[in-house]
Amino acid sequence: MSDSLLYQVEKNVGYLTINRPDRRNAITQDMIASFQEYLERIRGDEEIKAVCITAAGDRIFCSGADLGVTLSGQGDERLKGARNYASLLKEMTEFEKPLVAKVNGPCLAGGLGLMLSCDIVMARDDAYFCTPEVNVGIFPMMVGALLLRHVGLKRTMDMVLTARKVSAREGEAAGLITKAVPPEDLDKEVEKILQGLTQKSPISLKIGKKAFRDTWDMSFGEAVDHLCQALGEVIATEDAAEGMRAFLEKRKPEFKGC
Repeated sequence: MSDSLLYQVEKNVGYLTINRPDRRNAITQDMIASFQEYLERIRGDEEIKAVCITAAGDRIFCSGADLGVTLSGQGDERLKGARNYASLLKEMTEFEKPLVAKVNGPCLAGGLGLMLSCDIVMARDDAYFCTPEVNVGIFPMMVGALLLRHVGLKRTMDMVLTARKVSAREGEAAGLITKAVPPEDLDKEVEKILQGLTQKSPISLKIGKKAFRDTWDMSFGEAVDHLCQALGEVIATEDAAEGMRAFLEKRKPEFKGC
């Protein structure tokens, strides 16, 4: 594993920390490989109920790809790094356990892809978000797939064409992030969310996340029918039966993930 990505488990939560503060926490190919290996490890560990993705230091969350490494090579070889990054975004978006991003500083370029691939994004209210690729003659292609789905066409084009800085408060209002909080409250707020997630039924979260994701490109009618079918899957689980018993008996449910 690369030292550029740290991993630890605490209280049923897996923590992945981008660890290149001296290089503005820029993404490397080694880091992408480590992300994929750790996510695979977390996927197979039933004790881990949720994942937190954050970064070392408090100056920046992620400045995007390390262009000197990621876009090196000639011809089609130059896209190898980009394809690896695209693969990671797809894996994160399809990950069955909840992903929570703790954004402890500005998030730029490819860092937005990591952030937006998470289910919940909590950010310092003094952070900002930016897609500066156009300033160096590039364009935020893969990140755009997520931006379009989260904030819509007009806001996406505003960000990618102007490369302006979007404040955390504006990002919250636009749906770019879940919530902006004062820096001194960020750790506490994120831990509250993470510990809450560890108390939920793993199987219901897994089925629900996939069902919602499947409806992205469906018509309204198709989506409603698909989600109705998914509800049938959820209520057929042992956890659903336990949850309903616990509700009626006025006690805390004991979920087993099946």
